[in-house]
Amino acid sequence: MPTDPSAIRTWANAITVSRLLVSPLMFAIIPDDNVGSWAATGLWFVLSMSDLVDGYLARKEGTTRSGAFLDPLADKVCVLGAMFVLVNRGYFSAWLVGIIAAREISISLYRVFAGAKGVSVPASRAAKWKTFAQQSAVGFAVLPWTAANYTIAAKGSLVIAVVLTV
Repeated sequence: MPTDPSAIRTWANAITVSRLLVSPLMFAIIPDDNVGSWAATGLWFVLSMSDLVDGYLARKEGTTRSGAFLDPLADKVCVLGAMFVLVNRGYFSAWLVGIIAAREISISLYRVFAGAKGVSVPASRAAKWKTFAQQSAVGFAVLPWTAANYTIAAKGSLVIAVVLTV
């Protein structure tokens, strides 16, 4: 039976809210020595996979207005929060992350204004790839194998994320 679009208490929303609540822990465990962390890698993997799971559940059970708002918010909080920490730790370039942040904030504001007029702006397939690229950039930055010495995988994934974001 499909979920009522006005529903708030759904499994997909519960997972999304959990992502929001756990993200500060992720930010706290990102290492400041640029050697990566298995704990941060594992938690980032769980956060990224939970994005897939809540999306799957929403499509299976039926999307809701609250989920359409919460899921992109959780994506932005997780990705931008982690990227800001990585900038602060000297690992990511501030101007590259600034490009991503400016685009994400402007699209979010557009969605808010469109939503106020009753217009829904769903994520496109390209936006899903963009989110994957952003999540991958953070993942490579905290993965010990690629974080040490700031390898081409870590550098390249951030550049790819910027290209797909704009």
